Amino acid sequence: MNGQKQSSRPLVILGFGLVLALQFGSPANAQNINCAAPVTSAPTGPAVVSVSSTPYGKVLVEGSAEYAGCSLYIVSSDELHTLTTGAVRFACSDNQNVLGAPCDAVLWPALLTDGAPIAGPGINPKLLGTVTRNDVLPGQSVQQVTYAGLPLYRFFLDEKPGETEGANLFDPVVSPTGIWYLVEPSRGRPAPGRARLELETAPVNGTGADQTVLAALMNNDFSVFPNASFPVYTQSTERRGEWDHPWGDDIDCRGICAAVPWPPVLTSEPPEAGPGIDQHALGTIVRPDGTQQVTYKGKPVYLFYADAYIPGITGAQGVYGQSRITPWGVFNTVPPLH
Repeated sequence: MNGQKQSSRPLVILGFGLVLALQFGSPANAQNINCAAPVTSAPTGPAVVSVSSTPYGKVLVEGSAEYAGCSLYIVSSDELHTLTTGAVRFACSDNQNVLGAPCDAVLWPALLTDGAPIAGPGINPKLLGTVTRNDVLPGQSVQQVTYAGLPLYRFFLDEKPGETEGANLFDPVVSPTGIWYLVEPSRGRPAPGRARLELETAPVNGTGADQTVLAALMNNDFSVFPNASFPVYTQSTERRGEWDHPWGDDIDCRGICAAVPWPPVLTSEPPEAGPGIDQHALGTIVRPDGTQQVTYKGKPVYLFYADAYIPGITGAQGVYGQSRITPWGVFNTVPPLH
């Protein structure tokens, strides 16, 4: 297909099982901080949120001694909880998933606090908050730290401070599917780093004829499935050349559209073109929420949540969003040299 490494299901699941076992059996200490440790009990003091410099820019990390320097993440599909005023559960919860481990306690351990969280250097204290969670620890109500309204989590494959395996991870294990981002401190927006677009060849709907399309590189540091590419789409009502300025005030795919089924391809810098892609065709537009979205020949590009997969874990490579009719318009792939 596109040259991505295809892991076998038994090996990948065995790998996850070994990692999970190691995390439960590896206590943290001051000399050996274990960023992957699961949440097993309520906190006894306030959490501290700090800032660290990474290849993705300055991002949020834990400042509490036990987990000092561990990367913190938000997941895009948690927005659905806010947009539905809590009617929909958080994407990372204790719901059943294909890995058989709770998302918010083990896979992406929630950042909990006892009392108001503390803002370390570089943190905007006005963006710090909390949300009550009843699904992290059985039978207990705890407070999870939020930043700009979204809950913060660690990642169980980040074993040491400074690791960023969860950066830009297109995750089909959470429900609904979402993208995990590091978080920039000034406004609490995603910190995706520099986006890269390339070509991918994948079967239509997973079993049909192969199609070569424009794709975005995701899962940058994810050791299980690194530097994976996923098809991108443009939307029919967002016409080429519609904007005479870099602000996408009239962009149609926002709210629920962007939170779950069609997440925008974000970037912190001018996007990079891979082989076969015209660098001059790539650009950016600023979305209403202040994030920078990649454009191709003037049209904003999106991922489709049903395209997310992890070999051997869940889903299969494919182009599942072609000609998809939605309330926000028709989404189509972008052929090469289009």
